[in-house]
Amino acid sequence: MSLFGGTGKLMRIAQVAPLFESVPPKQYGGTERIVSYLTEELVRQGHEVTLFASGDSETRARLAPITPRSLRLDPDCVDNVAHHVLMVEQVWKRAADFDVIHFHCDYLHYPVSRRQRVPHVTTLHGRLDIPDLVPLYREFRDIPVISISDSQRAPLPWANWQATVHHGLPPDLYGFRAQAGEYLAFLGRISPEKRVDRALEIALQLGIPLKIAAKVDRVDAEYFDSVVRPVLDEPLVEFVGEIGDGEKAEFLGNAYACLFPIDWPEPFGLVMIEAMACGTPVIAYRNGSVPEVLDDGRTGFIVDNLDDALQAVRRVPELSRRHCRDVFEQRFTAARMTRDYLEIYERMADRARTGVAEARRYDG
Repeated sequence: MSLFGGTGKLMRIAQVAPLFESVPPKQYGGTERIVSYLTEELVRQGHEVTLFASGDSETRARLAPITPRSLRLDPDCVDNVAHHVLMVEQVWKRAADFDVIHFHCDYLHYPVSRRQRVPHVTTLHGRLDIPDLVPLYREFRDIPVISISDSQRAPLPWANWQATVHHGLPPDLYGFRAQAGEYLAFLGRISPEKRVDRALEIALQLGIPLKIAAKVDRVDAEYFDSVVRPVLDEPLVEFVGEIGDGEKAEFLGNAYACLFPIDWPEPFGLVMIEAMACGTPVIAYRNGSVPEVLDDGRTGFIVDNLDDALQAVRRVPELSRRHCRDVFEQRFTAARMTRDYLEIYERMADRARTGVAEARRYDG
């Protein structure tokens, strides 16, 4: 195996995950879940992968544990930044062991990474429409980054974008359910931008049961108390709480449709492809990545207001659950995602190898 890999060559790859959740997460956690799917698929393909993550992570890669457990589940954790700074140092102490280092933990490593010769790239998993990020990314315009949707790039179009890589799931993670259920599903997180209030209004106006499987962070407790708790006595509303992968297949697969009524520039929206994997159509508000992920009128409906959403629910029988699953298999599998990332790794490794060769010629 060559130092920097190459097309068709096996590579030595470091995956650097956030420490808030284990990889994969025990329950809620989009970023760590994607890191897991990517890591396991790379290992399956024969690559030598080291995963920097919390000690309670589970992987077939070599685990480099930074903390004993995920920080969200650690009652003794007061300063999460301290652990992430330590992780950056541990990664770069071992930099020579890798052909490429793939970060998933935002920008904390940038000052160190720009001073290293080992190829590295960072997937940005969060929202970028934050004014504080503008001066930071202007300073670090040399740092190579990957978007998870084209729409995610809009606030920082001049960043050093290498590619857009849509998320993917293992094809056997969620089984196809041909028969539609009788309830609407809301899955994710209770927060103002996720707009569970819209889901409640849709369900109550149509008289269709709504099941809510969602995490409630402390910062969103007041929103939960003011929006969700008052309607929990409604016979049509069931609050399931936070669920993990093992429960999602039944929750989403048995639904009539999945509601994704967001009110923010969602960078990707993993819930949409999880539902599609089950064959369940998605009704989503037109924000962020939604038009990139959903095929309007085929895998779901993209709506702009409540009236549109009500009409979309009525039109769900027009959609093919089989087609939803087929589109998932064509566009949103972990294998496809991994191929996309490997192309980037190999391109960056080739550049680094060429740069080393040119430097040697110049020195000579």
